[in-house]
Amino acid sequence: MSKPDLDLVVIGDCNPDVLVLGADVTPAFGQQEKLVDAISLVIGGSASITAVAAARLGLRVALIAAVGADPAGTFMLDQLAREGVDVSAVAIRDDLPTAMTVVLSRGGDRAILTALGALASLTPADIPPALLARSRHVHVSALFLLADSLWPGLAAALAGVRAAGVTTSLDTNWDPAQRWRDERLSAVLAQADVLLPNEAEALALSGAATAGAAAAALTATGARLVMKLGEKGALCADQSSRQLVSLPPVTPVDTTGAGDCFNAALIAGLLQGLSLPRAAALGCAAGALSTRLPGGTASAPDLPSATALAMLASFSGVPST
Repeated sequence: MSKPDLDLVVIGDCNPDVLVLGADVTPAFGQQEKLVDAISLVIGGSASITAVAAARLGLRVALIAAVGADPAGTFMLDQLAREGVDVSAVAIRDDLPTAMTVVLSRGGDRAILTALGALASLTPADIPPALLARSRHVHVSALFLLADSLWPGLAAALAGVRAAGVTTSLDTNWDPAQRWRDERLSAVLAQADVLLPNEAEALALSGAATAGAAAAALTATGARLVMKLGEKGALCADQSSRQLVSLPPVTPVDTTGAGDCFNAALIAGLLQGLSLPRAAALGCAAGALSTRLPGGTASAPDLPSATALAMLASFSGVPST
C-alpha cells in the first residue's frame, strides 16, 4: 500500500457565513431597522472551518462537500483553495444554490439560520473511495444537515476505510429536526473512532440527564469520546476512564467555529501520536485562540501558537460512575 499523501479528509458542509456582530443582534420585526456593530461574509460550514483550521495547523487536507454553481459557491472554493485545502472533490450542482448561513453573534453566544440548498444533496456516491484511501484520518461534520442524502451508505463507507487502517471521527453538530437517536445515525456513530459532540449534543444523542451518564452511553460501543464543554474545557472518556481537560479562561470576541477549530487541533494531536487528553488540550487551545476575532477562521491558530497555549492545560480525573 502506498504511503498516504493526505493527513485528513473532511466530509460535510460548505457554505458562506453572513456574520452579524453586536451586543444586541435580535431582529426587530414590524419593518424596524436596527444598527449592529459589523456584518461580514466569511468561510462557514463546520466541515469547511475544520478543514481550514487543520490546514493552518500544517495538515494536508481535502474537503468533500457540495455547492451550487453560483457566486457563493465560487467564494467558498476560492477561499478554501487559498487556505491550502484541496477542493477537487467538492461537487458543484447546476440546479441548486449554495447553502447560506446567517450567524447572529453577541460574543459568547450566537443564533444560526441556515438555508441548506446544495449542502443537503451530498451522497455517498460523491465520496471518492480513492481519496479516502489516500488519507490518514476521515472526519465527518454536520451529520444532521446531511441526514437524508448522506446517512444511507455512509456507515459502510466509514467501515471500509477503518478496515484499511484509516481512523475516523464524527461531529454531528445540532439537529434542527431532533432526530438524535435515529437508527441510521446509530449505524454511522458505530463507525467512529472518536465522537466529538458538545455537551448539549451529547445529552441529546444519549438521552442522558448528565454529562457522566452521556459519556457512559456514548462510549458503550467502544468509541472514544471528547465532549466539548466550552469555557470549562473538554471531557475525554472511553469505557474505562474519564479525564477533564481545562485551560485558563479567555474572553471571546466571537465563538463561531470554535468547536470546529477544536476538532481540527484534536485530530492533529492524535495524528502526532498524542494521548487523547493531550490532543484534547491542543483542541481546547485552538478553540480558545479562534475566538479572538469574528468568524470561524479569522484567528484559527498555527501549530506553535496552539501548542504553546496547550502547555497551560490542567488534567483531572473524573469518576466513571
